Amino acid sequence: MVKGARILIASLLCAAAGTALAEGERLVGAPEGSKFEREASLQRGARDFANYCLNCHGAQFMRYNRLTDLGLSEAQIKDNLMFASDKIGGAMTVAMSRKDAVSWFGAAPPDLSVEARVRGRDWLYSYLLAFYRDDKTPTGWNNLVFPSVAMPHVLWSLQGTQKLVESEYEDQEKAEAAAIAAKGLALVEPAPGGKFVVKTLAEDVPGTLSGAEYKGFVGDLVNYLDYIGEPAKSERINIGIVVLIFLGVLFALVYSLKREYWNDLH
Repeated sequence: MVKGARILIASLLCAAAGTALAEGERLVGAPEGSKFEREASLQRGARDFANYCLNCHGAQFMRYNRLTDLGLSEAQIKDNLMFASDKIGGAMTVAMSRKDAVSWFGAAPPDLSVEARVRGRDWLYSYLLAFYRDDKTPTGWNNLVFPSVAMPHVLWSLQGTQKLVESEYEDQEKAEAAAIAAKGLALVEPAPGGKFVVKTLAEDVPGTLSGAEYKGFVGDLVNYLDYIGEPAKSERINIGIVVLIFLGVLFALVYSLKREYWNDLH
């Protein structure tokens, strides 16, 4: 009787876990951070990637038909996102050859399939916020996170232009304190005479988006880059949660069975 009751309780626990997962799939008016908000962010990121990045950067390990996992139909993908291929099963590549890329830019733009896994989400986010005007570079742009980068700021019309601000401090401690107090990105570098320079960015010419809107734009784009690095990541995490729940219930059952055997022996 006791054993039957325990099996019944375990069955109810498994059913409750399954019901909770199913309810999570049917949420309406999902709050920020939910599965539905994440899908909306990834859809916007896919749109922005196709419009602003796919001209130069490919994603050769990502196929267009995987975007159906984000809630997009094949018709939406073909009409709005496919500019370099006519096959829904084709990879997200660019028409520009590597030879032409080297000739025009000095280096071929990297493939972005796994860039988020190599660099990390935080690095990519900061990088896309850190461009500023620099007349000393061939492109007229520089980057606080990636100094002397060959890539021009292709999103400048959205963000606007920024200028570099340098402040000198007598010692490293004061410089680091000033960098921490800065509202945005800040870089501390040594200067002649044992001093230190704090480099920050300030708005020069506004763009078509406000600061908050541009950060949201970059956030969606980085989310998408993170997604194409491992499209099955979300599914893998969900399966892992279910497996852990199952193992937890199984452990409770096995432990109860062990106690039953030992009670009979004693």
